[in-house]
Amino acid sequence: MDYLAEEWENTVSLKFLDLVDILLKQIAINPKQFPLINKSLNIRKCVITKHNTLFYRNKRTVIEVVRIYDTRQDPEKLQL
Repeated sequence: MDYLAEEWENTVSLKFLDLVDILLKQIAINPKQFPLINKSLNIRKCVITKHNTLFYRNKRTVIEVVRIYDTRQDPEKLQL
């Protein structure tokens, strides 16, 4: 959130956070709705926008956000 406050306009960051909140609520209802991309780590991929992807895992009663990734970065740098 600190990054968003510094780098993005307030209205854009609020819209983004609202979208993430909506997606997290959907994930909480059905954690398996997005594709599993790492079976051993149980990590799933949810596209937020064309430039941002959320990686998460379901830990019984908790959804753990592993990373929010800017897809414009080098994919080799993506570490989960």
